[in-house]
Amino acid sequence: MTGGRTRPGPSNVRFDLIALVAVDDSGPDDAAEALLGPEHRALLALCRAETQSLAELAADADLPVGVVRVLLGDLLESGHVRVSRPVPPAQLPDEKILREVIDGLRAL
Repeated sequence: MTGGRTRPGPSNVRFDLIALVAVDDSGPDDAAEALLGPEHRALLALCRAETQSLAELAADADLPVGVVRVLLGDLLESGHVRVSRPVPPAQLPDEKILREVIDGLRAL
């Protein structure tokens, strides 16, 4: 499936388990998809139904996470999918601010 590769593509992209994967509608046409392997096409079919995390794809495709990372690297490089990386914890709002917002909403 991966041709002995353990890393996704030459760019060494690192996919987090919660990275969201979606089919890129502006990507290659159906003829290019027909040249892909069955596992690649299975991942595309899962993503076509709805945007999924890497962990969900691995579970639904019944493949190890490492294999899915390599296959997704191929699909990303070929333009078949796009990946949304999770928000780093440092960019999330402070819990204190969220509590103040909740308290303010309750006061209404």
